[in-house]
Amino acid sequence: MNKLLNRVPEITIFFWIIKILATTVGETAADFLSVNLNLGLTGTSVVMGGLLIVVLLVQFLKIKRYVPASYWAAVVLMSIVGTLFTDYLVDELGIALTTTTIVFSVVLVAVFMLWYLSEKTLSVHKIYTAKRELFYWAAILFTFALGTAAGDLVAEKLSLGYALSALTFGALIGVIALIYYVAKIETTPAILKMDAVLSFWLAYILTRPLGASMGDLLSQPVDVGGLGLGTVGTSAIFLLAILGLVVYMGRQQGKEQTLPKTAGV
Repeated sequence: MNKLLNRVPEITIFFWIIKILATTVGETAADFLSVNLNLGLTGTSVVMGGLLIVVLLVQFLKIKRYVPASYWAAVVLMSIVGTLFTDYLVDELGIALTTTTIVFSVVLVAVFMLWYLSEKTLSVHKIYTAKRELFYWAAILFTFALGTAAGDLVAEKLSLGYALSALTFGALIGVIALIYYVAKIETTPAILKMDAVLSFWLAYILTRPLGASMGDLLSQPVDVGGLGLGTVGTSAIFLLAILGLVVYMGRQQGKEQTLPKTAGV
């Protein structure tokens, strides 16, 4: 069996912070490229899709372990491409958000079903083979597309505004986290417990509309409820934050690998 050890990061607070930052960049960078640079949805999709393919090829063919820079570059590009995928279907082809939300939900469920039937697990702690990693990246891509469609659907139907939308999705993630940690208490009734894998993927999906709401809040003009930083400023701030955290994680990983092993470890 072709082992691919340590291909994905451990699920820590840094993982969730960078994930949310990446989803925000997915929203603002897609708008910047398609609108500010006049590439349009089609042109932006082609460029970003090509970059994503290159990064994934490097990830599969050149990288033999988890490397923060390579992994998070793929996630940021996945966020942008997933956003563009939904935007193209809705804005260019005129497909309703309700339809795209349902379709992406079905596709994501199908990916999970095929993954489980093939590997008997959906755990992100067990991405040891090329096949599992393929399922992993497919699931991530469609969580971004679904999160975009569902987030836009909620925003349009409920008209919550950017700040309240961000608080709402953040609260939902908080509820999932609370249920997950309460479930770890032995005395918690079984009916109140949530599977760790399910809670992870639910939270992962919800970080997309959370990040998008944050991106819109920061980038959109003041007269429509934003803070007026623009897509350039917002994208730059979040990309620099991601870069700083990735560099930090890379250095920490390097220190761990150079530490001398003690007897019995």
